[in-house]
Amino acid sequence: MRDPSKPRPGVPEASSDAARKRMVAARGRDTKPERQLRSHLHRLGLRFRIQRKLLDGLRRKADIVFGPARVVVFIDGCFWHGCPVHGTWPKQNAEFWRDKIETNRRRDADTDARLAEAGWLVLRVWEHEGPLEAARRVEGVVRGRRSEKN
Repeated sequence: MRDPSKPRPGVPEASSDAARKRMVAARGRDTKPERQLRSHLHRLGLRFRIQRKLLDGLRRKADIVFGPARVVVFIDGCFWHGCPVHGTWPKQNAEFWRDKIETNRRRDADTDARLAEAGWLVLRVWEHEGPLEAARRVEGVVRGRRSEKN
């Protein structure tokens, strides 16, 4: 396994020790917003799968999947996905970070298009959204899709 304390090829050196620690500590899954949303969804009586791969040949996984309703939910971090309200553009290594965030946005759009083409409804929740409000929004969509099938 790769040593997280050493920079990857093509990735600039961290601008400070504090920045390095923040980036090393950033989780790829089971983040606090994900856990909170899942908890509220479960309390609302919804059952789901997590971290599911949905399309062959695509390494991307959905954070939350409602299989029979064909609804997927992604919880996007404000920094990593360029939130229009809370996203920031770092001053240190600015070109690297702008490219990284813009690449994430393009990949998100590509994922949404591919999943829609395969018959999935994609919902995106920003990490800054209230988890209960987001859960109620997801619940309405999932229950609506389930009733359409009956």
